[in-house]
Amino acid sequence: MLQGLVEKLTIPGLPPWVAMVLLAAIAVSILAFLAMPFAVFGVKSRLEAIEAELADLRADLRALLLEGPAGATPRAAVEVDYVAPPGRTAARAPEPRMAPPVPPPPAKPRGGRAEPRLDWPKADREA
Repeated sequence: MLQGLVEKLTIPGLPPWVAMVLLAAIAVSILAFLAMPFAVFGVKSRLEAIEAELADLRADLRALLLEGPAGATPRAAVEVDYVAPPGRTAARAPEPRMAPPVPPPPAKPRGGRAEPRLDWPKADREA
């Protein structure tokens, strides 16, 4: 049965397995298209449940905010055991110079040429 289906689907000039790959790809896409609505409905119900839970949390938060500090029990005063460390003495900034800085001496050009020498090494010429 499968061999007859392969022979019917074979495209001239291509190997027989190409038809099976195309058939498998088409079958998978059809199955995905048929299963999609069920997945969408599953997500929708989960989103509705989360939305309802969020609405409950907002209602609880509003109720707590409306009670305000009047509904809260007074707290005992907290003793402060923290002692600030002694302040650092500010480092003195160096006094500005009255004279401008001395520029470095100009670079002395090296004696000789700037381009490479063509007669190097001399040992090659003597050989």
